[in-house]
Amino acid sequence: MPTTRASRRRFLQTAVALAGSGLVPYVTTANAERATAPRAANDRFRIGAIGMRYQGTVITDKARQYGDVVAICDVDRHVREQARSSFGSTPDIYEDYRQLLDRQDIDVVMIGTPDHWHAKMLIDACRAGKDVYIEKPLTLTIDEGKRLVEVVRETRRVVQVGSWHRSDNRFRLAVEMIRQGRLGRLQRIEVVLGKNVTGGPFAARPVPGHLNWDLWQGQTPDVPYVEERCHYTFRWWSEYSGGQLTDWGAHHMDIAQWAAGMEGSGPVEIDGQATYPDVPGGYNVPVRFQARYVFPTGVEMTVLDEGRNGILFEGTEGRLFVNRGTLEGKPAEALVDAPLPREQYQLYAHDNLARPPREGKLDAIVNHMGNFFDCVRSRQQPISDVASQHRSVTTCHLGNISMRLGRPLRWDPRQEQFVADDEANQYLCREQRAPYAI
Repeated sequence: MPTTRASRRRFLQTAVALAGSGLVPYVTTANAERATAPRAANDRFRIGAIGMRYQGTVITDKARQYGDVVAICDVDRHVREQARSSFGSTPDIYEDYRQLLDRQDIDVVMIGTPDHWHAKMLIDACRAGKDVYIEKPLTLTIDEGKRLVEVVRETRRVVQVGSWHRSDNRFRLAVEMIRQGRLGRLQRIEVVLGKNVTGGPFAARPVPGHLNWDLWQGQTPDVPYVEERCHYTFRWWSEYSGGQLTDWGAHHMDIAQWAAGMEGSGPVEIDGQATYPDVPGGYNVPVRFQARYVFPTGVEMTVLDEGRNGILFEGTEGRLFVNRGTLEGKPAEALVDAPLPREQYQLYAHDNLARPPREGKLDAIVNHMGNFFDCVRSRQQPISDVASQHRSVTTCHLGNISMRLGRPLRWDPRQEQFVADDEANQYLCREQRAPYAI
């Protein structure tokens, strides 16, 4: 809030200018200072959901067992009306997410929008006093993540990122085994994500009457409407996302970094290589890519676009492969005679809570949404907290930056900047289009 005449005058001038463009700066009218005391276990929360094309509807449906969906927002009228129908035709619907955040009766917000909206919506939701479940990847840029960590800490909101592999039995067991020495000393990690989609050129078309294209674009450059830029296929445009490196990478590279004990740090060397498409008006993420990372401990991680999707860990005493359907390798076979009991899992309790789970039980660890609502009640940190997920997606972004520059880079994870490299440091942020800048 402006506190001097000069700052207040600038604020009002900005508001007048933006009002002329049909958008006013967001100032929450919800009670952002409401109490953060623990809630009773039988409380039902009032839920608002933003971004309802596929994944937004998926996570909102998972949240229904913990609360009532009272509001839905999407910039596509067809999508929001279909979503309201699927949730019993009772939620109110909005085109502008800020109207949803202004509702003081909403406790929790689900955010399932494209990547380029994540940071601003999360900041606005936290400042509006909402706890948030937000889809991965957490950010579009590294600087956005640094800001998110500050805002979540300042507002004391509970935020769960949808990197749900942390709550999956196989991935969690793999990380526990590695951190407890079942592979000996970890040496190498190989991550296979899959190829980016290629396509184009695509024709510009008139904006459909049911879509607010300007609002969909948000902070990104204003361009003519192309159907293939929108909804799920946004992922193959560097303006809105980072391709597989920030899609599957936000899952697999997070687990790899967690297993390596680097969830609060990151790599120090990055060497990304990529071949980019030469299709004007088409998808512009790499056609082929790979990246090599070195962590401060000497552990090397290679990320590939081709091979068996999953993560291969190699240590001095064995190898372990894990993906969504498999946990295999001699260390996994050894669990038959030497199991790793679930009650001995320590990572989440030690690293994120600094105390044992409630009543000595691992409540909802295998249920990512359940873990989030448990933490909304208890005010504890969820398993996929913003700080660690910022570090994970930073590693994803580092690979894309190295690929874009076409050369190896050195990274300082403590300062969160490239070492003696002004050109690379320019990629930590992007120019943001008014009036949607953070």
